[in-house]
Amino acid sequence: MSTTTFSPVKVALGITTFVLSVGTLYSVINSTYLDTSDPSLAHLPHPLQSTDYFANKSNPLNTVFIKKAWGWTSGAFALLFATGPARIRSWNRLLQYVVVTLAWLAFTGWFFGPPLIERVVVASGGQCLVTVPVSGEVIDVPFDHCYTRSLLSPATHPALFTSLITDFTTADPWSARPRLRRGHDMSGHIFLLTMSVLFLADQITHSLKFVALWTPVHNLAITANVVLIATWVFATCTTAVYFHTPFEKFTGFLLGIAAFGLTQLPSLNSSETVTVPIPDSKDD
Repeated sequence: MSTTTFSPVKVALGITTFVLSVGTLYSVINSTYLDTSDPSLAHLPHPLQSTDYFANKSNPLNTVFIKKAWGWTSGAFALLFATGPARIRSWNRLLQYVVVTLAWLAFTGWFFGPPLIERVVVASGGQCLVTVPVSGEVIDVPFDHCYTRSLLSPATHPALFTSLITDFTTADPWSARPRLRRGHDMSGHIFLLTMSVLFLADQITHSLKFVALWTPVHNLAITANVVLIATWVFATCTTAVYFHTPFEKFTGFLLGIAAFGLTQLPSLNSSETVTVPIPDSKDD
């Protein structure tokens, strides 16, 4: 067994902290970030999208990777786990994955109703707002419409649009989806990217204890995980530079660390582990 004191988690945390800090500082000095809580700005394209490639939300890094970040992270973990030496394929590691998955669901998907991040927006003074595509007017609607992500229009919900200045009797039909705005819009991207980086780095730590037992396939799995971690760090940089206020990014970062911290509870890191029986091409 290796006696190295090298800690992938500490290195990953240090690099992520540095990248997020420098990117956020750059965004403040050069006014490159977009306040996603401002209803007059959030529905518009980023002002820099024509000159800065990663300011455009349609870039592949965002649409292919960040939007599906937990799927990529889950796939990388599954490859690492399934190809690793039998003695490190423990049930504890699977439970750690379950814990971070539940954290992801609770904060960004569903938590006995609205996700926790949305509850923070509401508790901090947020509103459920619809931006009218024809005139740009902003209408405050009940929160349930944001929670259900319903499409609203003067035709389907006329009572919600009685205060509009624009006359829609001759306008083309339209509908819009309401969004939570004006509260503390904690960065869900920074939360998920931070948690993913730390989780994958921690899983690599197990393999580093038994380098001599790596198969070619597991070597490939390690490489894939390192590449994905680097991708998430780069995505953290682009988010830090172009989106969310500094405080929203900071709280998302702390939340990501806290979610990963749940996997470090003593009950999930017991030295006495039971391995998961998966057939090996090379039995150690």
